[in-house]
Amino acid sequence: MEKDRLLVPWDFTEIAESALQHAIKVANKLSNQIVLIHVVKTLKKGEEALVELNKDIEKLNKKYKVHLEPLVLEGSLFHVISDYASENNVSMVIMGTHGIKGMQKFTGSYALKVIVGSKIPFIVIQGDPTKKDVFKDVVFPLDYRTEAKQKLQWALFLVKYFDVKINIIVPTIKDKALNTKLMGNVHFAEKILDKYDCDYELHKIEGSNSAEESIAFAQKIDADMILIMTTKGIGITDYVLGAQEQYIIANTAKVPVMVVNPRTDLSRYGSFSATGG
Repeated sequence: MEKDRLLVPWDFTEIAESALQHAIKVANKLSNQIVLIHVVKTLKKGEEALVELNKDIEKLNKKYKVHLEPLVLEGSLFHVISDYASENNVSMVIMGTHGIKGMQKFTGSYALKVIVGSKIPFIVIQGDPTKKDVFKDVVFPLDYRTEAKQKLQWALFLVKYFDVKINIIVPTIKDKALNTKLMGNVHFAEKILDKYDCDYELHKIEGSNSAEESIAFAQKIDADMILIMTTKGIGITDYVLGAQEQYIIANTAKVPVMVVNPRTDLSRYGSFSATGG
């Protein structure tokens, strides 16, 4: 039986190797095969890239004592990775980012553009992993959206495989109708996490900006990850104006971020299991 895979987008940079280091720690927990994927625009460039990729893999296999697989695909970076991940045995994509720089502030984070639309979760990193265990403290921003409930399945996944503590961030919302929806999500989260005997804690915050507050709280507790869900139907306007997601992904604290997209092929509340599937 073929092993599930972890994809690591490879662009021959130091940040890609940092993503690989994270992937190795995750793979040790999940027993997944790690695949380095490089996307090219033309077949000719693909042949050249495969030669260079195999050279890197030979060095990396010796350096980290792992067995890596090369994969070079032709197409658009913004579609190929998520399409391949959705159609093959891929558990998640672990990707490095340099944050939002230069023109990306106006055209949107490259990382967010790659992620949106994928059925597979992405973990986005900005540096080498710490010497701690893979993940222990996870920050879980919660809002009033119905689809936010789907994110809980990935919290259960992290609890099952990494024995994490889920720190739920509950913002202050003055609008009564929206606050009622928010409290409904809070109670739902408590019910699910209690059912699976998860270690979790609620943290009520004064502000309503979940992006800023989540990053600040993650710094305060030295969190290992922030788990977020993208906005349903996110589009070019959000990229230009600056979706909250892209600022969390490129947070200045450089906390790894697990990003999942809302699924329209699930039931209203998602498919809750301790596997995340």
